[in-house]
Amino acid sequence: MRLFLGVIICACAGSVVIGALRFFNGAAKLDARLFLALVAGSIGSLGGALAAIRRPWPADRFTGRFMMLLGCLYLGLTLGSLAQHYATGADAADSTAYMIITVLSFQGAALMLIWRFMHEHRLRWADAFGFHVKWKRALLFGVLTACAFLPVGQLLQLASAELMTHFHLKPVEQQAVQVFRLTESVWYRLSLGVTAVFLAPIAEEMLFRGILYRAVKQTGFPRLALWGSAVVFAAWHQNPVTFVPLLLLAVVLTVLYEKTNNLLAAIAAHSFFNIMNFIELYLSR
Repeated sequence: MRLFLGVIICACAGSVVIGALRFFNGAAKLDARLFLALVAGSIGSLGGALAAIRRPWPADRFTGRFMMLLGCLYLGLTLGSLAQHYATGADAADSTAYMIITVLSFQGAALMLIWRFMHEHRLRWADAFGFHVKWKRALLFGVLTACAFLPVGQLLQLASAELMTHFHLKPVEQQAVQVFRLTESVWYRLSLGVTAVFLAPIAEEMLFRGILYRAVKQTGFPRLALWGSAVVFAAWHQNPVTFVPLLLLAVVLTVLYEKTNNLLAAIAAHSFFNIMNFIELYLSR
């Protein structure tokens, strides 16, 4: 719980930073000093919430720590919402920078918090995620799974887009895809490619499959663990068109993890799936 809450807090802080960049890149709707005060108050409060969950709470201090967490979190989100209200829309030229901040505040923060989680519980990465279990076979199965799922995922995405159009809803591409189409910078494209192929698969598989799925399963609810972690994974990408394909992908990755007992299989499948989509997107420009 502390780990996931920490990731959410970092993601919220990242959105506040993006709002600040939008404010100073656009037409100001508020005095800059007042806006900076809102941003500083939000980031400081969210930092206080992170400090509150930094260590486990003893039973005799639970009430005080919980109230501190709620106060900091509520104040940080409120001030952040006000700051976002006065931030202008993103310019196309700056959208890549916003995307990088989003990635660092989620995947980057997730990796840092997972490292702390492992250190706190004195766990080795290989033991916790099964990296030592027939890793060559795990990598092979991951690549084969990605190749098999790619056409299925594309068909599901097309079906989702058609269904949304039928109900007069406009399908929207994922933010990363929009950014890739807009940017002309080779450096930004390379940054997005590295993120999609390496950073995102490692962080997301450790977070959703390696920790969330296993934690819920160990409480005695394997089906809830499977579908619950899949729903959270799909919803986190915040795109209705990709929700169903990502939901099914998450289920496939979880089953692959179970069958191989090695998270490298899920990481490889996720990474190779992103590679193929990235190549297809690059060739279609």
